[in-house]
Amino acid sequence: MPDSTITIPADLRRDLAVQSVRSTIVDVPTVRQHKLSQTSVAAQSYVIVELRLANGATGIGEAATLGGPRWSEESVEAIKANIDTYLAPALIGLPADRFEAAAARLDAAAKRNNAAKAATETALFDAVGRTLGVPTALLLGGKVRDSVPVLWTLASGDPAQEIEEAEGKLAARLHDTFKVKIGAQAPEADLARLRRLAGALEGRARLIVDANQAWDETTAVRCLPQLAELGIALVEQPVPAWNIGAMARLRARPGTPPLLADECVFDAHDMLAVAQAAAADAVSLKLVKHAGLLGLKKVAAVAEAAGIALYGGCLLESSAGAAAHLQAFATVRELAWGCEHFGPQILVDDLVEEPLRFADFQVHLPQGPGIGVTLDQDKLRRYARD
Repeated sequence: MPDSTITIPADLRRDLAVQSVRSTIVDVPTVRQHKLSQTSVAAQSYVIVELRLANGATGIGEAATLGGPRWSEESVEAIKANIDTYLAPALIGLPADRFEAAAARLDAAAKRNNAAKAATETALFDAVGRTLGVPTALLLGGKVRDSVPVLWTLASGDPAQEIEEAEGKLAARLHDTFKVKIGAQAPEADLARLRRLAGALEGRARLIVDANQAWDETTAVRCLPQLAELGIALVEQPVPAWNIGAMARLRARPGTPPLLADECVFDAHDMLAVAQAAAADAVSLKLVKHAGLLGLKKVAAVAEAAGIALYGGCLLESSAGAAAHLQAFATVRELAWGCEHFGPQILVDDLVEEPLRFADFQVHLPQGPGIGVTLDQDKLRRYARD
């Protein structure tokens, strides 16, 4: 949908009042095991938020977790409880287009709880976009791209299976960059696995790796140069999130591949600290970390000011959560590393009527109003937790 001038009816503010907020936990099986350094999942859990305005428009948002409160402190159970008990009541009656005022109310109602806030704020943007007939990207400044290069994550831990999986994605022209999850095995086993992958895909695909904080600094000093020799293009969060000093020291060492900050950057203050320490070459942007679309844009702005590249991160969102991310990613001038919103493809079923389109190594921005996708109510009921 092209950017266009918005005509605002005189009574719109009354009609935009938040009338109700409903949250639902859903569990959707994945097509294969997804193994991280600290957990492994065979189903993905979300909290779906449906926010209704006085004018009848309903916006949706999604909060994702990985195997409960292991990746961050939030679980779907806690997300739902905090939305129902604290966040939703803070927004009832507020005109939905007062996005910054809504963010302030959410911050006053609960500390952190960033995933819960992100899903709630996304639903606000979606409802306003549907009311005005414009995409969320327009409300965030307007789009500069209609699609984003998208990678696929290899996370079974079995190199033979992963090579076969990667070959299938290449042949279908879906993905030509692959992120390999490491850290669940000993470093030597991970390096042997990466050698097999790099050898099999050499010259046809780009590899990055994600240790999910699994290594200490000594291990990273030993392993990072070996990753560089294998041609690994980017290494995500090799050491614990608290150890920004180690990230900076590792980055300064000769032979270290570019480093991607993830778990150490939740808000703009974190981003500033990482930038001041010269601790990263790129930062992973995620709604669940940044408490919503506004927070994501603020983190991106700090990174851009510091010359730190942007990478579109994910937490295995369905098309609903991925679409919200794409609306924000479409508005940043440079997205050097593309994104990893392959989540809809790893699910046995999606939660929207028309899933996102993947083609020619890109994921394409949906064209509808708001975040661009419509929740499938039958699927919501099918996967809703009792």
